[in-house]
Amino acid sequence: MSRGKKRFLLRLDPELYEILEKWAADEFRSVNGQIEFLLKEAVRKVGRSKKKQSMLDNDET
Repeated sequence: MSRGKKRFLLRLDPELYEILEKWAADEFRSVNGQIEFLLKEAVRKVGRSKKKQSMLDNDET
């Protein structure tokens, strides 16, 4: 089995999606990439990552 990225459905309020879409465009990311970036930053900030720091950094978009 492939060890690619996990897929799942995420429902967002349309207003929140628009905010994320504009923010992502400002940083030259897709909305998906922006959400993943924000989640990784949050995990890193609170120290909840079981992976080494460099492994998270390698996936940044």
